[in-house]
Amino acid sequence: MALVYDFAWRLLHALLQLHRTLVAWFRSHLWWNGRLWKRAMSALIVPLALGFSNHKKCVAVTGKRVGRRQRFGADGKAMEKLPLHVGLLIAEEEPRYSDIANLVVWCMAVGISYVSVYDNQGVFRRNNSRLMEEILRQQQEQLGPEGSKHSVEFLSNGCDKQDHQVLSCQAVVKVLSPDDGRQGIVEVARKLCHSVEQRERTAKDIDVTLLDSLLREPKNIPDPDLVLKFGPVQSTLGFLPWHIRLSEFISLPTHIDISYEDLLGALQSFAGCEQRFGK
Repeated sequence: MALVYDFAWRLLHALLQLHRTLVAWFRSHLWWNGRLWKRAMSALIVPLALGFSNHKKCVAVTGKRVGRRQRFGADGKAMEKLPLHVGLLIAEEEPRYSDIANLVVWCMAVGISYVSVYDNQGVFRRNNSRLMEEILRQQQEQLGPEGSKHSVEFLSNGCDKQDHQVLSCQAVVKVLSPDDGRQGIVEVARKLCHSVEQRERTAKDIDVTLLDSLLREPKNIPDPDLVLKFGPVQSTLGFLPWHIRLSEFISLPTHIDISYEDLLGALQSFAGCEQRFGK
């Protein structure tokens, strides 16, 4: 046994000497001052280190996104009552697209099927594509590629328009302006009067049911269950006056820098309120 240990020790010593000799030879022949040697070793080691670092960052970002998706889904399922349609009423002078996009993505992520975005100046209506792009960007950033398995429909001016693949559930986003409120009722009333004038209908044919059917979207989007109003103005500012008869309103100070926890608190307040539907 002692002979085996002695042989193994001599073999290891010989290998160590061979290793030192080869290293010295490479250093002297590649470059006498060792610069090329250092560069060669850096070319091998640095990419490996960077790749490992990038891999760790990628894993961390992916894990964070997965954690967010799981949290959103869990929060939605934990709600005793979740609104089917949420209206975002912006009663502030300078709406910020990134914060509104965050709200839309969060609403859809917890399982809300319809979101309406409204400001009484028509800013979002005029810049509809910019809002869509911001929603896509926030969706990608917060939910990752797994959130784009199903489509979202962006509706504007009463026309159905399916533009992008977004979010992890079938979703409908409606961009509204004052034209969809009182002005919409005026237009329907004008058409009814014209139809009576042309004897296509009689005055007796006009009732609440007919007016309601004409004011509905072709997709028959349900009325907002919950309207979140942002800003100090104590007014609905013309937000869908026909459709909010049974809507629950919750006021928040501002949409600027709003957090997911702020939205979650509003949804929990809605879940805890008792709706009497006029009784």
